[in-house]
Amino acid sequence: MKNTNKWALAVIFILVLAGGYWGYTQFATPQVDQKTGLLAYKNPRVIAAGQEIYQANCAACHGDNLEGEANWQQPKPTGRMPAPPHNETGHTWHHSDELLFNITKYGIARLSNNPNYQTDMPIYEDILSDDEIVAVLAYIKSTWPTEVQQRHDQINAGS
Repeated sequence: MKNTNKWALAVIFILVLAGGYWGYTQFATPQVDQKTGLLAYKNPRVIAAGQEIYQANCAACHGDNLEGEANWQQPKPTGRMPAPPHNETGHTWHHSDELLFNITKYGIARLSNNPNYQTDMPIYEDILSDDEIVAVLAYIKSTWPTEVQQRHDQINAGS
C-alpha cells in the first residue's frame, strides 16, 4: 500500500511539472511557428504586447504608424540615416526574423563588425528582453499586407 501511494504521488508530481512547463511555454513566451521559426504575428497576445512596447520604445523615431522619418533613404545633415518605415513601404520585410532581431538587439555596428558605423538607433540589448524584441517584431509584421507577410515567410524559410 505504501509503495502504491509513493508511485501515485510521483506520477502526480511529474504531471504537475509537465503541466506547469506546458503552461509556461504556451503563455509566458511569444510563440513561434515550430516548422519555420517565424514570428508569432497572428497571436493577438503577442501583437498587443509588441504594439505597447513599440509605442514606448520605437515610435518616437519610426512613427506611431510605422511610417518612419521623412526622406528615409537619404542621409541626414549629420550623415546618419533617418529611421526607416517598418510598414510595407520600407525594407524591414526584406530581412529575415533572425537578422531583424540581431539588428535590434546588438546594433548594425556590431553586426557589420564596423565599430565606427554611426546610427541614431539605440542598441536594445540592455533595454528590452529577447521576448520583448520578438513581440515588437511580431507586431510590426502583423501590420503588413498578407502578400508581404507571405513573401517575408519565404525569406525566413530560406534563411
